[in-house]
Amino acid sequence: MDQPKLKIAIVGGTGKEGKGLAFRWGKAGHRVIIGSRNLEKAQLAVNEIKPLLPSNSDLSGDTNESAVKQADFVVITVPYQAHRDILTALKRNLQGKIIIDVTVPLVPPQVTKVQMPVEGSAAQAAQIILGWECKVASAFHNISYDLLLSDTPILCDVLVCGVDQETRQAVLGLVKDAGLTGWDAGPLENSVVAEGLTSILINLNKKYHSHTAGIKITGIDPSSQ
Repeated sequence: MDQPKLKIAIVGGTGKEGKGLAFRWGKAGHRVIIGSRNLEKAQLAVNEIKPLLPSNSDLSGDTNESAVKQADFVVITVPYQAHRDILTALKRNLQGKIIIDVTVPLVPPQVTKVQMPVEGSAAQAAQIILGWECKVASAFHNISYDLLLSDTPILCDVLVCGVDQETRQAVLGLVKDAGLTGWDAGPLENSVVAEGLTSILINLNKKYHSHTAGIKITGIDPSSQ
């Protein structure tokens, strides 16, 4: 039986992380809509990614507002400085949807220092802003965009936190579709760890002259999930 095609909007999809996820899910056969505040930028991102995908792939560009209206899942891949304003602007159109927040609270210039918001994490802040009609999960914080935009197997794992088990399982399915191994990392409060790890990985990349540091969960058989 063929897997159902999901409609996924990527808010801030013109950035490197957003384009990497669009590529992965487009290749998996889902309908992906790259969202941007600027329609022209969204269409330019589509033109960049589309040649990398099968000819029958369903990838399009739209404004953020229009993209989220069409979607079952909405992925937030915006800089932390724009996080609150964009979620507030889109709040009405996000109601009733599953939100996957990829945002990390990086505060330049000290991006190698963990600096969490008063809410605990960016994902917790998103849940407060959007309200409980939205189901917020967090994922993909610790994956290099350089890896997402290639066909090379990715050895890094993805920690998925979320408001309930049903939401986490739905997001874990999309992690698998992206060609990655995901783990149920528990409630949304645990996102503080996954988000904070990003600053540590940036520090490791700088110190050891790399671009693709990540994490790997050991001691558990992935097939047991």
